[in-house]
Amino acid sequence: MIIINIKENESIDKALKRFKKKFEKTGVLRELRSRTAFTKPSIRKRGTKLRAAYRQTMFAKENY
Repeated sequence: MIIINIKENESIDKALKRFKKKFEKTGVLRELRSRTAFTKPSIRKRGTKLRAAYRQTMFAKENY
């Protein structure tokens, strides 16, 4: 359960923004979306390898 303590003279908008940030950090929504559709482990591995290769090329471009 996420608990947000509202400070004195704090607007509802700011408190709501803090709540949204905390909720996003927990990763509940991301996990829920990933569980809706099954992905094969081989496809998941392929995606991680592609992301790693992309990051590596971007890092190599920064060093030049």
